[in-house]
Amino acid sequence: MTVRKPIVIIAEAGVNHNGSLAAAQELVKVAADCGADYVKFQTFSAIDVVTQYADLAEYQKAGASNKTQYEMLSGLELKQEWHYVLMEVAKTEGIKFLTTSFDLDSAQFVESLGLDIFKIPSGEIINLPYLRFIGNLNRQILLSTGMSTLGEIEAALNVLEKAGTAREKITLLHCVTEYPAPIEEANLAVIPTLKTSFGVDVGYSDHTLGTVAPIAAAALGASVIEKHFTLDRNAEGPDHRASLEPYELVAMVKGIRQVEQSLGSGFKVPSPSEIKNREIARRSIVARTEIKKGEIFSEKNLTTKRPGNGISPMRIDDLIGRDAPRNFGIDELIEI
Repeated sequence: MTVRKPIVIIAEAGVNHNGSLAAAQELVKVAADCGADYVKFQTFSAIDVVTQYADLAEYQKAGASNKTQYEMLSGLELKQEWHYVLMEVAKTEGIKFLTTSFDLDSAQFVESLGLDIFKIPSGEIINLPYLRFIGNLNRQILLSTGMSTLGEIEAALNVLEKAGTAREKITLLHCVTEYPAPIEEANLAVIPTLKTSFGVDVGYSDHTLGTVAPIAAAALGASVIEKHFTLDRNAEGPDHRASLEPYELVAMVKGIRQVEQSLGSGFKVPSPSEIKNREIARRSIVARTEIKKGEIFSEKNLTTKRPGNGISPMRIDDLIGRDAPRNFGIDELIEI
């Protein structure tokens, strides 16, 4: 019998700490309270990620007006010393800690933390030096595929493999890189497509509003679900508006776990709770009329009725034309 691995749920705190260690600590506690397996942040140095003149994305402008992308990101950096504090909080709260690195120096620092998974964000799927560095670490990898084509995914996988990470250690994350992503663009049907195309586990990093898409992704076989969350959706910052508030994160985790339970083994057999109902809901062959010993069984004197504790109706052809071995009253189970 197939044993399914539990779906890994990552609560993506990202940059929703807004540059506050206290807020970051609270995000860790909330993620743990909501039942997530991991809480994840983002590690980067703004000067290494973006030029000082790069404009904001449209979704970023709503939460960080009158700033360049560099100015916005500079205020959202997760200080290196904070990582150790947050890892300790996570340990105390019983949740695992992850962070996504967005540049090589940050990736080297994250590697020193000894985390069990490396997350590659969608924007770095074409960053050859970065991919080579991560692949050389031979760690478990989550590779986000937002904005990419199948060809770009294959190229990234090949780089990671050649650098030293077996494909079996890589999980692709289907993703739509928009905040929030329109639900009609979620394209969850690509999850089984990615599985078939690349022969790896596939998860889903969700940016849609609400919890419908991640729960549906779980039903489609996603092995990992990642979702942004915030303490306050109305807070200033680029990602809050596309994030779940704590009560919604609780609902998402509950929904995913219920889907997980409902998926079962994939084998079609009667479930334990069904067994007791088989006799009640199924039929047996019974006498339609009074039947005398020696009378020929026929469609006129036989019928099928509940309960199903006698001869199965699937055997009625075996009875028709045979002699009745004894007298049978109306509705009496037929015996031969």
